[in-house]
Amino acid sequence: MSQDPNLKTRFETDYSLALMKELGLKNKLASPRLKKIVLNVGIPKSDTSTKDVETVKAELAALSGLSPKVGGAKQSVAGFKIRAGDPVGVSVTLRGIKMFDFLDKLCRIVLPQVKDFRGVKSTSFDGHGNYTLGLSEQIIFPEIDYAKTEKIHGLEIVIVTTAKTDEHAFALLKILGMPFEKVDK
Repeated sequence: MSQDPNLKTRFETDYSLALMKELGLKNKLASPRLKKIVLNVGIPKSDTSTKDVETVKAELAALSGLSPKVGGAKQSVAGFKIRAGDPVGVSVTLRGIKMFDFLDKLCRIVLPQVKDFRGVKSTSFDGHGNYTLGLSEQIIFPEIDYAKTEKIHGLEIVIVTTAKTDEHAFALLKILGMPFEKVDK
């Protein structure tokens, strides 16, 4: 019994040709592709203890299979009580097969299990073919153990594509399985 091939294989064999046909492109290499997916967690000033930063790093490492990096503040901001070098976020960049596996898991397993889920917004494109998705809770991922989680925090997912327009990026993500909300006309 053969297994369902991974998303990368399905994209390279079937989806890219269908996308090329849908967008009216003549060359297969002109069709939009995924470049990278960036997972980012902002850390509020109250949570910048070493333990909190290490917890967020461990959660992102479990989600991605890679070692995340901690981003520090570039300059001091007195109004926010932040000094230069204070940790303000943790991020990890996915490329290649890990990127496709994460997107497949996000679209097929994680998002559909959200209560009252009606689809992701189709208005979160940046005008250059990139898509940003914000999640309010990290615990919707199966890798995160809810019982061991002390603090709930958000997670930003940025999907960077080679698409020149938002319409091409929308078509790419739609064919890859992104569950966009249905808009009533």
